Amino acid sequence: MRVAIDAVIAASQPHSFLGVHKSGQIAMVHTAGNPDGHVILRGGAQPNYDAASVSRACESLEDAGRVPGVMIDCSHGNSGKNHEKQPEVVRHVAAQIAGGSRQIFGVMIESHLVAGAQAFKPGTTDRRTLRYGQSITDACIGWDDSSALLGELAQAVRKRRGKR
Repeated sequence: MRVAIDAVIAASQPHSFLGVHKSGQIAMVHTAGNPDGHVILRGGAQPNYDAASVSRACESLEDAGRVPGVMIDCSHGNSGKNHEKQPEVVRHVAAQIAGGSRQIFGVMIESHLVAGAQAFKPGTTDRRTLRYGQSITDACIGWDDSSALLGELAQAVRKRRGKR
């Protein structure tokens, strides 16, 4: 967690570095910093979308002087890299939101038109054999599940707003 918070703090600061200009020349690049950086809980050896993990992350953010809010990645480590488990993660997060939690400000869901993923090898795979609307990278949930889960999240937010 400390590494992620340090990265958010570093990204919020102005920086100057050598880079390549759009014309291809070396140039000094200046940034103003991004004050809107945030931590995304992606899971790892263990999932970290549960209320206790969210609370610990937000306490660490607050201790570092940052806004105590996180985004939850419903895929990757939090779903055990199984796209079919994403709805379970989303529903758990929605329950936290509906219960009044303001520590979660967003979710990431691996979604595409068609569920799953398909193999693609650049230079080898004939693109005409690919299924339209299906990922060639991470496996995703399909459109119908995505739409339903977004509805559940919207309902959770409406319920949370009623708890003010």
